[in-house]
Amino acid sequence: MNPRAESSRAARERRQPARAEHLESQWSRLHAGDREPWPEEPAIAALAKKQAGFGAWLQTHGNPRALARELRHAWLEFHQGQFRKASARARDLGPLGACVANKAAAVETLYARDSQRVLALLSTAIERGEQAVEMLPQYPNTHYTLALVLGRYSQRISILKALAAGLAGRVRTHLEKTVALESHHAEAHVALGLYHAEIVNKLGALAAAVTYGASGEKALEHFRRAVRLAPSAPIVRVEYANGLLLIDADRYRAEARELYEQAAACEPADAMERADVERARRGLP
Repeated sequence: MNPRAESSRAARERRQPARAEHLESQWSRLHAGDREPWPEEPAIAALAKKQAGFGAWLQTHGNPRALARELRHAWLEFHQGQFRKASARARDLGPLGACVANKAAAVETLYARDSQRVLALLSTAIERGEQAVEMLPQYPNTHYTLALVLGRYSQRISILKALAAGLAGRVRTHLEKTVALESHHAEAHVALGLYHAEIVNKLGALAAAVTYGASGEKALEHFRRAVRLAPSAPIVRVEYANGLLLIDADRYRAEARELYEQAAACEPADAMERADVERARRGLP
């Protein structure tokens, strides 16, 4: 191996959260996009008192200290790129675990080719997300990660089929609930931007506006806000670029290319961001 390449890879790996104690120091950077709180006993205990469904689950399934510890391990595995392992660990961790498991499932199924397996995984994730929302209805990321897997499922079956089945409306509902609960949720703003862009792309501007209230202008508003909220996250720029090409590829090609270049130049903070940077490099038009 080229010594310079090996040195560069070693440097990147040193910047990844290698152990649970490293994770806390990097948490705010890693979760700038989704605003997920650091899993700790006092916060979980307070959440259980505020939201009765979660409190009832916690009484029969564990205690705040043990749950916080396991959640930290699940998130560590997620950030290390062990998505299947993170999802398996998080499945028994209630609605907070569903946020980890569903985000991992969304990443794991992004490039998978076995459509039947992917749809089965996403169906399970949707059910898990619905249960999480029921137990933690005022927690932004139960809504966001449910919207995320609903969106992945919709993309797999086609946006038009998703619209006909009412899935796209459910995606929008949970994304709008996410930003209502946490207005600084950059990833939800990106997803809302893509929602508008995909409908405009499939139906045309007039039908999208009349039927679903979707528009290219609203997409751009969400994308621009996401960039302001999470300027270091490559995924924000990658999806912004993708959205522009959906709205009007000819008009926005140069701007999309610039966004891809910016994303490709980002310094990844974890395994998912490394994949996003690679997506940007492959997607350069």
